[in-house]
Amino acid sequence: MRWRAPLVWLALLLLLAAGMAWLEPLFRWLEPGTRQVIYPHADLLVLLGRHLLVVAVASLLAVLLGVGAAVLVTRPAGRDFLPLVAQFASMGQTFPPVAVLALAVPVLGFGTWPIIVALLLYGLLPIVRNTLAGLEGLEAGVMEAARGMGMSPTQRLWQVELPLAAPVILAGIRTSVTVNIATAALGATVGASNLGAPIISGIVNGNTAYVLQGAILIGLLALCVDSAFERLQRGLGPGAQ
Repeated sequence: MRWRAPLVWLALLLLLAAGMAWLEPLFRWLEPGTRQVIYPHADLLVLLGRHLLVVAVASLLAVLLGVGAAVLVTRPAGRDFLPLVAQFASMGQTFPPVAVLALAVPVLGFGTWPIIVALLLYGLLPIVRNTLAGLEGLEAGVMEAARGMGMSPTQRLWQVELPLAAPVILAGIRTSVTVNIATAALGATVGASNLGAPIISGIVNGNTAYVLQGAILIGLLALCVDSAFERLQRGLGPGAQ
C-alpha cells in the first residue's frame, strides 16, 4: 500500500505513452486545422525510455560526484577544500542549462552527451548542499559514542554518519532528479532523442498537440519519480521498519 501512488502514476504514464493515439479525437479538437496531431517521428514509449536513461545516467554521476566530494571535504584532510567544492556546485546552477549546452556542443557534438553534462552540473548543488548539511548536522554525542566504541573513521562513515544523514541526502537527490526530468527536455534542441522532441517540434511548427503530449508525459514521469522518492524518505525516517 505504501507504494500505491508511485505505481498508479507509473501505470498512467505507461498507458499514455503506449496509447497516446487513443486521445487523437481530443487533440484533433485542440488543433482542428492540423493534419497530424499525434507526434509521428518516434514512438513515445521509446522517447520515454531514452528520457529516463539520460536522467538516470546524469543523476547517478551527480550522486557519485556530489556525495563523494561532500564526504571528502568533511574529513579532516579535506576540510580546506570545503569552500571550493561548495562554490563549484553553486556555479553549476549559476549557468543555465542552455548555456552549458552551447558550450558543450562544440566539444562533444550534437546528441545525448551535451545534455548529460548539463544535467550533471545542474544537479550537483542540491546533492552537495544536502550531503554537507546531513553530515555536519550530526549530534556530537553520537560521534563521540562511535569513537568510544573503537570504530575507525571508515567504520564511522559507513555505519554511523551516512545512515543517519541518509534522509537529508536523499532529499537533495530527490530535488536534483525531479528538476532534471524537466530540464532534460532541452536536450532535444541539440539533437538528443527524448520527450523534449515533441515539445520542440510543436513549438517550431505551432502544434499545441505535440507540445501537450511531451509535457504530459514529462509531468507524469516527474510525479512518479517524486512520489517514489517520498516513499523512500518515509522509509528512512524515524521509526521506519
